[in-house]
Amino acid sequence: MHCCMNMPIAGLRASLIAGSVIAVMGCSVTTNQPPVDLKRLAGNAAQTSTITVKQSEAESNDQIETKLSDPLQLVSNEDEATTDLEDLPEAAEFLTDEDSAAEPEERAIEDYLQPIPLDLASGNASAVVIDQVVNSVHESYPLLAAALLENSIADGKQLATWGAFDTKFKSASQNGALGFYETYRQDIGFVQPIYNGGEFFSGYRIGRGNFQPWYLERQTNEGGEFKAGFRVPLLKNREIDERRAALWRATYEQQRVRPEVRAQLILFVREASIAYWTWIATGQQYRIWQQALELSEERNSRLQRRVEEGDLDPPALQDNLRSIALRESKLIDRGRKLQQSAVKLSLFYRSADGSPIIPEPSQLRDFPEPTEFLASQIESDIQVALSQRPELAALDALYRQINVDLAEANNEYLPTVDAQVWNSQDVGEPTSSKRDKSRYELEASLFIDVPLQRRKARGKSHAAEAKLSQVAVKRRFTQDKIVAEVQAAFAGLTAAYDRLGKAREAKRLAEYMADVERRRFELGQSGLLDVFIREQSAIEAADGEVEALLEYFAALANYTAALAFDWPMPAESKP
Repeated sequence: MHCCMNMPIAGLRASLIAGSVIAVMGCSVTTNQPPVDLKRLAGNAAQTSTITVKQSEAESNDQIETKLSDPLQLVSNEDEATTDLEDLPEAAEFLTDEDSAAEPEERAIEDYLQPIPLDLASGNASAVVIDQVVNSVHESYPLLAAALLENSIADGKQLATWGAFDTKFKSASQNGALGFYETYRQDIGFVQPIYNGGEFFSGYRIGRGNFQPWYLERQTNEGGEFKAGFRVPLLKNREIDERRAALWRATYEQQRVRPEVRAQLILFVREASIAYWTWIATGQQYRIWQQALELSEERNSRLQRRVEEGDLDPPALQDNLRSIALRESKLIDRGRKLQQSAVKLSLFYRSADGSPIIPEPSQLRDFPEPTEFLASQIESDIQVALSQRPELAALDALYRQINVDLAEANNEYLPTVDAQVWNSQDVGEPTSSKRDKSRYELEASLFIDVPLQRRKARGKSHAAEAKLSQVAVKRRFTQDKIVAEVQAAFAGLTAAYDRLGKAREAKRLAEYMADVERRRFELGQSGLLDVFIREQSAIEAADGEVEALLEYFAALANYTAALAFDWPMPAESKP
């Protein structure tokens, strides 16, 4: 029975226009796990995910959070389950990586609230890269470990169904010590169920005493009686029975649970990726305001000399002090967001023993250079998603489970026709003068049981067929939903890439105008207020570029999840 997902901020140089180009932080770190090549590795995508550690809330930063696209709603699936009952799913394996993260120092709760070191350009710590975070999710994320226990639960339930085929030991002792007929009967035996239906049985019994004339068959010779035989179904319960149906359902439950676990892994990787890029973005925005503050402080010393020389009115100096206070306030706020995003990232970034690691600001890196995705690849990516998404594999396993129910219902239509053959032999001294217990006995029997109305069979069959139709409809809708999610994620990705180009152009022009305004101010052709306005525009444009970069990489994480990859795409993994 067979049932079948650089930012070199050249803004605000200290001399006149923008600060110095920000150095790339740290050195790139690579892991042993290769990133998934989205464009051409459709056939190999499933290999990137051998399952390893309920969904955590990785909130994005306050201002940036609104820029992210809505998360894709992933359900469940794994590589397509095998259809043969013999091809049982193998146990899930754990991804390993030799580059495990260093164990952090033990921190008190108050440590999370302390101001963080804000010197982003110093420190010897290596930069944290996306591959390290995702590898940590695979190896140490607690909710993935909890999800993996669903596999153990399903394995245990499947093992329990094998108990119906266990060899059974039976014994009985029946003694009538009081009364006119004094009898003593002892029985012992074994029953071995057969996988293809029926059972073997064997045993030994001894009956002694003064038996009723109508129960003389209970009496044995002095040495007792040995008996063995078998019983097999000829129609009903031959192809499927209650024991095999329970086993097959439990096996398909294993195949259904594993895709659901993988779906959670994909979701965790997506959340970890967004948390990582949010941390990178808040670090970049902190640098922007840090450079803006340095620019105001450097200008303040020059303005003070000009006021002392009588070349400039004192209110101009006070106005610059106001800008310093404002930028210090903004810098404190950006530092808070940077610290909060680091703490949120630590939910996913963990040491080998599962302890959260809060990354230091010195471990920040720049955004990789975004990659443009061509519209020509959308069709092939849709096919990748349809072949990889866990939801479809989970529905396929559920379909096979219900097919078992249907086969069991059809089995109920058949009449029970069981054949039984047994033989026995008494040993020892005869207990009767007839010696009727001494001869070898062989008996063949046929048992027939026919339900006439067969309402049980018809009811179970009708329910199973309706469930199969229901699952088929859900599967068609899930396919449509997957296609829509891939198309929506691709649209968000391409739009984010286009927006990034415009944001960079706006930043370039804003910095140019701020530079021009500062030159005019030095020549006495412009006021300090005009400089502040231009610089504020340049700061906002630089912030806009960071937000566009974050939007792009968040969209890329969504697209990765939509294609059912549980490892970053190449664009995310570049140093």
